[in-house]
Amino acid sequence: MKKEIWFGLSILIAIVIGIFALLPAPSEMTNGHLGLLMLALVVVAIMLGFPTAFTLMGMGVMFAWFAFHSADPDTAVQLTLDLMVQRAYSVMANDVLISIPLFIFMGYLVERANLIERLFKSLHLAMARVPGSLAVATIITCAIFATATGIVGAVVTLMGLLALPAMLKAGYSVRLSAGSITAGGCLGILIPPSVLLIVYGATAGVSVVKLYAGALFPGIMLAALYVGYVIIVAKLKPSAAPPLSAEERIVALPPYTRAIPNAYAKPAVPGLLAAIKGKRAAEVPTRTLMNNLFVALLPALVFIAVMGLSYRIVTAPSAPATELVAMDAADSFDSTSGSDSGGLEEPPVEGGLAEPPVEGELAEPPVEGGVTEPPAEEGAAAAPAAPAAAAETAQPAAQSAPAAEEPAARPASKTFWIVLGVGALALLLFYVYFSVARLEIFKMLLGSLFPLALLILAVLGSIVFGLATPTEAAAMGALGGMILAIAYRRFNYGLLRESAHLTAKTSAMVCWLFVGSSIFSAAFALLGGQEIINAWVLGMDLTPVQFMILAQVIIFLLGWPLEWTEIIVIFMPIFVPLLAHFNIDPLFFGLLVAMNLQTAFLSPPVAMSAFYLKGVSPPHVTLNQIFLGMLPFMAIQVLGVILLYTFPAIGMWLPGVLYK
Repeated sequence: MKKEIWFGLSILIAIVIGIFALLPAPSEMTNGHLGLLMLALVVVAIMLGFPTAFTLMGMGVMFAWFAFHSADPDTAVQLTLDLMVQRAYSVMANDVLISIPLFIFMGYLVERANLIERLFKSLHLAMARVPGSLAVATIITCAIFATATGIVGAVVTLMGLLALPAMLKAGYSVRLSAGSITAGGCLGILIPPSVLLIVYGATAGVSVVKLYAGALFPGIMLAALYVGYVIIVAKLKPSAAPPLSAEERIVALPPYTRAIPNAYAKPAVPGLLAAIKGKRAAEVPTRTLMNNLFVALLPALVFIAVMGLSYRIVTAPSAPATELVAMDAADSFDSTSGSDSGGLEEPPVEGGLAEPPVEGELAEPPVEGGVTEPPAEEGAAAAPAAPAAAAETAQPAAQSAPAAEEPAARPASKTFWIVLGVGALALLLFYVYFSVARLEIFKMLLGSLFPLALLILAVLGSIVFGLATPTEAAAMGALGGMILAIAYRRFNYGLLRESAHLTAKTSAMVCWLFVGSSIFSAAFALLGGQEIINAWVLGMDLTPVQFMILAQVIIFLLGWPLEWTEIIVIFMPIFVPLLAHFNIDPLFFGLLVAMNLQTAFLSPPVAMSAFYLKGVSPPHVTLNQIFLGMLPFMAIQVLGVILLYTFPAIGMWLPGVLYK
């Protein structure tokens, strides 16, 4: 047996002895105390490196058998096996979990489509004049790519290979560089489509759609706080993030720009128009110039299309009130009857649906009262008379119908004209400074950022606006990731096989984790551990604010030794039942937990993102430097949690608007 295993087992035995020393005497110990012992043993075993899923499953089965055995020794084995089967089946029958492998598959396809290098380069050039531009571009690239993939390790590893050497070469400090990469890569935990939110939704019974809508603005806020911190550091301490030199900000222009005199300083649209008509364009194909002119005019065309569609929406005539008002019984009856005495009206009091005479049996009512069959002559005459009367009344109605059915269009509101004016002015300023060099950067963004943004918006938009379920949107995203890989000529059988293999591996880990968590939670409840924790928390007589602070502090501290998956599946079933007592919305609690759980990747000693980055860093970059670089971003994360708790509308406004 290896020395590491002996060391781990000896520590485990020492901790178990310490736990038994703190627990009550055996005569006073209840099953609930054994549940707390099981919880402590699981945490210790995971910290020692034992597999999380199978540790949860093994501890759950062992202590569940003990709980059943203490009640009825004869049926303990059978009940334990039944519990295992039922909990595993209930987890695997959860439809929400189907979206996890699809989102993971989309992430692996996008990761291998080679988009991140183009995205980082284009954002770097687009933000060349921003203080700390390389770190800012790194955070934004990580946020976009983490949103598309949701795989923290993949984002941190790729950005460590791509951005870290560039930042170190530009003179950036190791701490700021490492902190920007690790913090930016962890944004995929919070920003949807996040696997964490799916796991929390399945564990706490909260709608994943609402979680996605609620997590959108907090994720953007956290990314903005990271960017703001980098800009402040670059301003106050230029040595940590020196500005790029003029040579590094130069964009190489393609050959067609020889037809544009002074191309670097000349606006793109006038320059291209002059080149098409000028003599310098003799060696440049007209099609090339026209294609670039079309790309340069794309922002204006999009603005015109959006404002035109908005104008049609805001000026669309409202439907006539007469068509939307429900007709009451009198109106409908009068409209179908030719006179007050006919049609579906109440029968006269004298006859109709009255008590039958005492002398007779159930016979037809007398002819003088009630609803009777009309005579044959009257019926024959009434039959053609009704269409004739309807035709006579229909002619004037048809003549006046166009005026009544075509209400006038509404005038556009003042807000629309203000938006149009401000947008037109901003577009004009954009084209004044839109040089040929910026056109090349715009084309790079078109080839890297916009396809990825379109995929993200299609997936998230279909979920948030109720057009598709998370599973359907995940399937659409997986197809979109495959199309992106084909479009960038990266798709082949090897890529498909590797992505499918990694997806199956990750999905199997998540599924086994859910099964183990479900068995563990059942055993914990059987032993009464949840009741002891509930009684302890409720006995403290906490206010909702105090309970929320206590819960978030515990989760923050748990993030140091444990990963987010373990915290969600082990401790959320303990916290969620207490939320109703303190009138805390599980949706809001989940958003706070999702933001707080990034500590699992940003805090030592586990801090998986630090180990991902260290694995691809140059030898002179030490793990301590990476940890020190992550600490300021951890403080920003705590600030983000405080802001979200202080202003709940940051996370709750969008779900409230979309799902009233």
